[in-house]
Amino acid sequence: MAVAYFAPSLLSCGQQQAQDSSSTSPENVREIGLQLFTLRDQIARDLKGTLRRVAEIGYNHVETFGPVAGDGGQVRYWGLSTNDLQSILDETGLKTYSGHYDLADFLTPGNGNEDALKAYLDSAAALGQQYIIAPVPPMLLIDRLSVDDYRFMADQLNKGGELAASSGLKIGYHNHFWEFRPFEGGQHGLDVLLSNTDAERVVFELDLFWTEKSGIDSSAFFAQHPGRFPLWHIKDMDKNNAAPVIGPDFDKKPVMEITSAITYAEVGTGTIDFKKIMGEEKTAGLQLAFVEQDLITIDPYESITKSYQYVRDNLFST
Repeated sequence: MAVAYFAPSLLSCGQQQAQDSSSTSPENVREIGLQLFTLRDQIARDLKGTLRRVAEIGYNHVETFGPVAGDGGQVRYWGLSTNDLQSILDETGLKTYSGHYDLADFLTPGNGNEDALKAYLDSAAALGQQYIIAPVPPMLLIDRLSVDDYRFMADQLNKGGELAASSGLKIGYHNHFWEFRPFEGGQHGLDVLLSNTDAERVVFELDLFWTEKSGIDSSAFFAQHPGRFPLWHIKDMDKNNAAPVIGPDFDKKPVMEITSAITYAEVGTGTIDFKKIMGEEKTAGLQLAFVEQDLITIDPYESITKSYQYVRDNLFST
């Protein structure tokens, strides 16, 4: 997911019983999902029509983003209640197994407030989701994250994992590139999170674009941390803009300065060798995969159709 969504200027953008997880689990990993951030502009104009188009293209499930927990713990997705969103999903035939939730307060040292997390857990469970994912670290820390910050976040994710387990969910963390910025001794932030979280309680959603854009071999990375990455984001890298953004020329630059110069491509048209990475799906522990594209330069529905067809025909065909 693009960091720009979480910038302050863009943040302004009755409970059901939790469903039995056996009724909402994907039949197999070959179900293809879409992270709805890809179509954020279309959703803002017409949520139901957008989801209908997504289903018509062939996507089986969607990953939500950007809900807001208001007074009294009521969670709203693009202005809709949890029940109203569930009705639209039912009408379009789409499922949701995972969602991105703003856990900034919960993950901020000196804060650690659980209120929003608890509200999100109730809402996610009502939707039948299995994973509640922190999409980014606290944005106020983004350009000065320390090892201690990552250790605090790891501790909080462990606590969140215990709370999530009581609702039948797991908590997770989604990476960008800054988690691979090295600290003294070569350790990076994602190392800290992986090393200090309970593998039974905390999962990771590996964004394959951001690992590769960080100069990381995703396939080899799975072997270093087997079973920790049951969720993937599948998005491709512009062939004309493939240089890594980790290294001495980048590591001290503000994050927003770097992200503003990054470009993307429809899956299968860029530089990432997804077939090689897919060969390590069992090592990674893959359960759910989502197409995503942070910025699109063609018709958005044409874009997600191209990506869907590539994943279906080349990655999930066997």
